[in-house]
Amino acid sequence: MGSPTAELAVEFRDVSFRHASSRNEPAQSEAILSGLTFSVRQGETLVLLGRSGSGKTTTLKLINQLLTSTGGEILVQGKPLNDWDIIQLRRSIGYAIQEVGLFPHFTVERNITLVPHLEDWPKERIEPRLRELMHLVGLDEDLRKRYPRELSGGQRQRVGVARALAADPPILLMDEPFGALDPITRLELQREFLALQKKLQKTVVFVTHDLREALMLGSRIGLMEAGELMSISSVDQFKHSQEPLVRQYFEAFEGIV
Repeated sequence: MGSPTAELAVEFRDVSFRHASSRNEPAQSEAILSGLTFSVRQGETLVLLGRSGSGKTTTLKLINQLLTSTGGEILVQGKPLNDWDIIQLRRSIGYAIQEVGLFPHFTVERNITLVPHLEDWPKERIEPRLRELMHLVGLDEDLRKRYPRELSGGQRQRVGVARALAADPPILLMDEPFGALDPITRLELQREFLALQKKLQKTVVFVTHDLREALMLGSRIGLMEAGELMSISSVDQFKHSQEPLVRQYFEAFEGIV
């Protein structure tokens, strides 16, 4: 039987992050995150819920070292971030964001297979993986030679998710990936995400400010406010929580969820 730590994909141990307020005044800095301590179990979807500016995206970016913490320790797959090769770390973590971040001069197939190409996968491995991914996220085969500008918002988002999954990473980071879509397309992709997660059992850290999305997609919900993690619990526990901030969210979405 493995140790409890071996079952954890991501761990935050008293993590803080500060922004220097000025290049000329390095001693002065602004606290963005403070005292973050939580873990993400392998195969679960932890949703970080909170209003804009609560620190959700910053937390996400610390996991793949797009930002570096200024205090505490972060472990990925049981290994401290300082022990990872940063390139291998990022290639082992899928990353999907609201703006999609597709390369405009790359075709759909080139965008999706970017990491496999960087990893020097042979062509006979890349081609079937491309077809599998396009089918998995609901993209028609005839879209593979198109460029991002020729796609709808929903299609671009599907390409972004396919690219995040391309090298079969154990961990996915998703930063409001469906936030810019119209309500019907958003619901469609949320349902597809649930089906994908049921099939693939990835470890997902998912950022949103939408309570409905958090309740629909999460295994657990971590509620953030002003750079602190105010609560973390199962969806059912969250629904019945009497914590004032949690109740504020339900009041804000009253009649919708």
